[in-house]
Amino acid sequence: MRKLFSLRHWKRTFVLIFKVLKSREVALLDKLIFAVPVLLYWVMPDALPFLPIDDIAVTMIIAEWFARRMGRKYNIT
Repeated sequence: MRKLFSLRHWKRTFVLIFKVLKSREVALLDKLIFAVPVLLYWVMPDALPFLPIDDIAVTMIIAEWFARRMGRKYNIT
């Protein structure tokens, strides 16, 4: 729980995501697994106002999951 509030942790997470999205070794489908849900949720809260989760919270939850999954799958550090 403590690492979720750490700026160093989030910096590493977003640097890893940038590396994954930039990498030619990562399949386009894997990149879209991250990009599509995040982009949709940034647009959809206006259409789905009953969801109490903020845009940035959803982005950070998906980012954390995506960074760990792609880091292991493609051995990117």
